[in-house]
Amino acid sequence: MKLITNKTLGILIAGFTLNCANVASVSAQNPVETEKPTADYKPAFAGQTRIAGVKTSTPLEISIINGKLENPWAIAVLPNGGFLITQKQGTMVILDANGKLTKKIEGLPKVDASGQGGLLDVTLDPDFAKNRMVYWAFSEPQAKGVLLAIAKGKLSASETKIENQTIIYRATPAHTGKLQYGSRIVFDKNGDLFVSTGERSDREVRIQAQQLNSSLGKILHLTKDGKAVPNGPFAGKADAKPEIYAYGLRNPDGLAINPQTGDLWEAEFGPRGGDEVNLIKPGKNYGWPIITYGIEYSGKAVGDGIQQKEGMEQPVYYWNPVLSPGSIAFYNSSVIPEWKGNLFVGGLSGSHISRLVIKDNKVVGEERLLAGKGERFRDLVEKDGAFYAVTDNGNLYKIAKK
Repeated sequence: MKLITNKTLGILIAGFTLNCANVASVSAQNPVETEKPTADYKPAFAGQTRIAGVKTSTPLEISIINGKLENPWAIAVLPNGGFLITQKQGTMVILDANGKLTKKIEGLPKVDASGQGGLLDVTLDPDFAKNRMVYWAFSEPQAKGVLLAIAKGKLSASETKIENQTIIYRATPAHTGKLQYGSRIVFDKNGDLFVSTGERSDREVRIQAQQLNSSLGKILHLTKDGKAVPNGPFAGKADAKPEIYAYGLRNPDGLAINPQTGDLWEAEFGPRGGDEVNLIKPGKNYGWPIITYGIEYSGKAVGDGIQQKEGMEQPVYYWNPVLSPGSIAFYNSSVIPEWKGNLFVGGLSGSHISRLVIKDNKVVGEERLLAGKGERFRDLVEKDGAFYAVTDNGNLYKIAKK
């Protein structure tokens, strides 16, 4: 008889947890991150970072279906199976389902494309098939700096212009810096918008992520006209913007609703280390720049160098060194059963797509996909059981079951 030790039992239980998290069987491996962290901070709970690695068993086919995009930033799927893609310098393009460019849309509001600005996220109205409304984010030049603006308009029948363009929201205050606009847009089940905003990076402004009279470093909850959704967590609170849904965020470039649970998830850049995935709840404070698992780019501690504080939420998961999460998307198809319910994170400096296996709102496994391609994965979207990802190099990847 073979003796089963406590250590062996722990490994068996961990493997069982991972198997239950997916339809297809997976087995626990060593964590995918092997580099030394930038700071020797301790996680708040087991599994908050460097979780056991997993590996997709389904054979995959990876192809580039368009290699001539110009700094693409966001991608949305059209009802006919084609794609609407924003390009950083200020244009949108339409591709057919096979990746062929068919239309170019110009005449959009002027953008400040310097730094991390430009034409940013794009999202289709849930009733797009009927009203053809498009919502997008961009960095808008102002007399005293730049700010994140949210606009909407109607895609013309010719698909060559956006008609009746209206800016519905401006994330104030403007700032002279050119970094960290955030700017993902997702619709909730009621047809209202969640919008993520960056805190604009610089030390003199980033504390506004903690201030409820500022739009910076927040998740906002807006109607289609850019007004605060009624009865928000800060409605009626003196000196607070009623559209604020959650706060204390750094640069949230990832935002998605889990289609299986309806929960809102977010991913954001840390400084050196401390990239985060958060489960967003109304009225909660996510801590930046008071708590973080990263350090300043200079190597010094951020603020008091603390990672936990009462009244501030912990990330579900964090990376150290950084992944630089440009986007997130849930997989909600049965084409690749082992992926269903998993969260996928497009890595910029990390040059890969991170697959996170989620069980009971905890990360129980991580895999790196498309590593070694030398790409910065800016945005991803699922269509018909395949992922499509745009990269800073101008490529549109299709990641599908072979």
